[in-house]
Amino acid sequence: MKTFDDLTFKSAGFGRSIQAIIMFENGYGISVVQGDHTYGGSIGLYEIAVLDKEGLNYDTPITNDVIGYLTEPEVSDYMIKIQKL
Repeated sequence: MKTFDDLTFKSAGFGRSIQAIIMFENGYGISVVQGDHTYGGSIGLYEIAVLDKEGLNYDTPITNDVIGYLTEPEVSDYMIKIQKL
């Protein structure tokens, strides 16, 4: 299973934001962002969104929105849940 340590962050192109995107074998993926305009970014936490082949997916058992204020271990937990969909 992929976890936070498998993410590669790059500049997100807005402000001082960084983003990592990873797709999983089941067709789902995750976008992980941190920056001044993300939920929790200004205090060093992360915001995630579930992805599918079409882009953002708000129709999974994981969430129907983005999830913010996450620590690195919490991001890993969500990554594992998404991989199990």
